[in-house]
Amino acid sequence: MPEHTTDVWPAFVATLPLDLGLPETSTPADSGATSRRQPSLLLVDDDPFMLGMQSRMLRSMGYTMIGTAASAQAALMLLGAGRAAVDVVICDLNMPDVDGLEFLRRLGESDFRGNVILLSGEGPRIIHAVQKLLTARPLLILGALEKPAGHTALRMMLDRWQPMVPPTAVAPKPTYSPADLQAAQQTAQWVLHYQPKVDLRTGALMGMEALVRWNHPEHGLVYPDHFIGLAEDCGAIGPLTDWVIQAALTQLALWHHAGLHIHMAVNVSMDNLLEPNFARKVGALVRHSRLSPQDLMLEVTESRMMAMSSVPLETLVRLRMQRFGLSIDDFGTGHSSLAQLRDVPFTELKIDRGFVHGARENQLIRPMLEGSIGIAQRLGLQAVAEGVETEDDWSLLREIGCDIAQGYFIGRPMPSEGLRAWLADWMLKRSRLIAL
Repeated sequence: MPEHTTDVWPAFVATLPLDLGLPETSTPADSGATSRRQPSLLLVDDDPFMLGMQSRMLRSMGYTMIGTAASAQAALMLLGAGRAAVDVVICDLNMPDVDGLEFLRRLGESDFRGNVILLSGEGPRIIHAVQKLLTARPLLILGALEKPAGHTALRMMLDRWQPMVPPTAVAPKPTYSPADLQAAQQTAQWVLHYQPKVDLRTGALMGMEALVRWNHPEHGLVYPDHFIGLAEDCGAIGPLTDWVIQAALTQLALWHHAGLHIHMAVNVSMDNLLEPNFARKVGALVRHSRLSPQDLMLEVTESRMMAMSSVPLETLVRLRMQRFGLSIDDFGTGHSSLAQLRDVPFTELKIDRGFVHGARENQLIRPMLEGSIGIAQRLGLQAVAEGVETEDDWSLLREIGCDIAQGYFIGRPMPSEGLRAWLADWMLKRSRLIAL
């Protein structure tokens, strides 16, 4: 990965061609200091002492619409009879007869459309597992707290509640065919957006990740989760990846010519790696663009590598022998992470956002984040954290020694012409962040 200095940034911002323009942005209107109604609460706990204590605490916090149920069965009868309009159910997990899991299953199968806060003395690992189970149910989980919950934590959790908005008719999501993809390729409907990656120590821009979008003539901007799977299934991923790499390298060459010497990251599919001549083809594209292999980072999603055969492994080794950067993307989401790090000559470890955002306050994911960074350091890999969404995420990553950050807190994906405006804003923001 090339070294970068920050003194080229002002010159780069000032010398970009004026006709590039700026991306259109929209700022949501200020909603003002409008107050919302207070939520009605139902406490469900088989311990009379805890019920009384929680009820008194909530009343001291200003909540007045509070009901209690001494068992899950009583709560279900109360809600099923329609005798209470409940906005938030605060539910203990460990109850006799019908426990919290069974209660929430039945609640999800009912007409209840309020929110749920989980309370448990079982510890963070069980609470996390329960939250994971509930993602498949039509329940809105505000969060989970360990018992006994304090005033501040419970207040923060209840502040997340929003009054239910009546559902509106949702248009069915469009579906696409292989012929649609072929038309997109033939009529140049693909576009690239770029998301910045910055050095956590200095705030310097290190690189951009190229992210493909489909500028559909009828549906507007279509994101990759709606067409990449189809492209892989119908054999269109090869031409699409070729276009992405070529377009990203062309843009990178323009940035280098303007004085901004950063690298470019591009996602590649397992199907690309199965092509016998893929490494040779990428090498030719880089030489044609008058760039070096070190300028290109190829990101491979870990979860797609579970059944890696000798062909994609050979392709990755050939790419690395040419000095291309190799990144294991979404690290931690697959089922054989350590085996991939052992067997593939990666140069970068990209930690999935699920182990990054909110890690400071999460006793479960923070050790995993720190462990992933430690593995990267011991293997001599760059550690990249994606999903950095808050200043707290940024500060924690600096404290624990992560190398590079990427996420909405730094910058959203943008068209190439948006880089000038982003750099100007980021130079002001980073001076404060680095000084902290």
